[in-house]
Amino acid sequence: MTRSEFEQQVRINQEPLRRFLINLCSGDVSLSDDIAQEAFIKAYLNLNSFSGKSKFSTWLFRIAYNSFCDNKRAAQRYTPVELDERRYFANEGTDEKFKNQELYMALSRLNPNERSSILLFYMEDKSIKEISLITGIKENTVKSHLSRAKTNLSGYLKNRGYE
Repeated sequence: MTRSEFEQQVRINQEPLRRFLINLCSGDVSLSDDIAQEAFIKAYLNLNSFSGKSKFSTWLFRIAYNSFCDNKRAAQRYTPVELDERRYFANEGTDEKFKNQELYMALSRLNPNERSSILLFYMEDKSIKEISLITGIKENTVKSHLSRAKTNLSGYLKNRGYE
């Protein structure tokens, strides 16, 4: 892949990858942007390892997902700090803030594999096979995660008055 082709792929995949990471990071735009930037840098530096056996977006999302997991492991080594919710929703209107906050709260109730599966399937329109390649989880297990995630989200939202 040439540099020009890589740049084209960055333009195509930048917004979907960013959206996936924002949701995976529960709305933390700064963290998701950092991880996205790290993923693009890793992809560029390892471009020779892209064999074309899968879509470029699948390969890139795998790099980003691994970067997210690495970041999460590193963050667990430190004492959690109280988060300022205002920074997550700084660029949104009041109604949008509330809707997104409810979504992030519901998603945060899911385990990481369920959350990744549901975000990739419904928000990024990835197939079961692509999700399996991105997360390294077997296809049947991805299906199970999707099923449990839907059940858990539905239960949470019903308890919050969304029917």
